[in-house]
Order: sequence, then C-alpha cells, then structure tokens
Amino acid sequence: MACDVNDIANKIILQTDAEKGDIISNLKLQKLLYYTQGYHLAFFDTVLFNNNLEAWMYGPVVPEVYHRFKDNRGYGITLDPKQVEEIELEPDVENMFNQVIQEYGKFNAVKLMDMTHMEPPWKEAFEKPDKTIDIGVMKTFFKTLIDE
Repeated sequence: MACDVNDIANKIILQTDAEKGDIISNLKLQKLLYYTQGYHLAFFDTVLFNNNLEAWMYGPVVPEVYHRFKDNRGYGITLDPKQVEEIELEPDVENMFNQVIQEYGKFNAVKLMDMTHMEPPWKEAFEKPDKTIDIGVMKTFFKTLIDE
C-alpha cells in the first residue's frame, strides 16, 4: 500500500541532523523522493507514494512537496521530531529506504540534480509537454541499477 508522500518527505527530513550541520534543501529532498520512489519500483514493483514526479528544469519534483517547502528556498528544511511523527515502513521497505538515503544522501543537491539529468526517466519526461515522469520508465531504469 502506498504511503502519503508528505510522510515520506518528513521521514527523509528527519534523517538529517541539523545540530551537526546536516541540512536538506527542497532541491535535495526532491531528488531523494525520486530515488526512493525509483528503487521501491525496482525492488517491489509498486509505488512508494502515488504522487506524480515531474521533470522540472532542476530535476525530478513532486509538486505538492515542492510547494509545501518552497518558502525555504535553498535553505535547510528542519522539522521538530516532537511535533512530526516519523512513519515506520515494512521492514524490507525500511531497509531499502535507509540504503537509498545512505547512498544518495551523501551527495549535495547539485550533484543529485546532475545525476538525474543523465537518467532516462527525467530526460524522456523533460521532452514531453506535461513533464510527468513515467512510472514504467522509472521501473525499467531502476531495475537496471539493482541487476548490476
């Protein structure tokens, strides 16, 4: 069953430690949403969340989440863990989620943007009028990454 995209966004943000200078911008958050969705498709053949990703100039974006945090501009997004409850995922999904955040979270937002610009899901969608990233293209592409 798909999660609420805002719950996944919160979970990603709560993985950062602002007190140690670890911050996440809206740009980086969007790319991590893309990668968690892509790997979920590859491993489980279902979406992690139902919201569409769109191919914007700076890479994949979930518009609803972008608009929620757009006032942060390029600054770090923080959430108070006392006010926002982090969702728990099924153990195998939690494991995949943690691996994706560990692997891709070490890159800055610009590096993640550059990476997505080289990948078929973003490249193909960016040429389309509606810019919606096709779930099938994502699944096919990310399956190639786990089959290596």
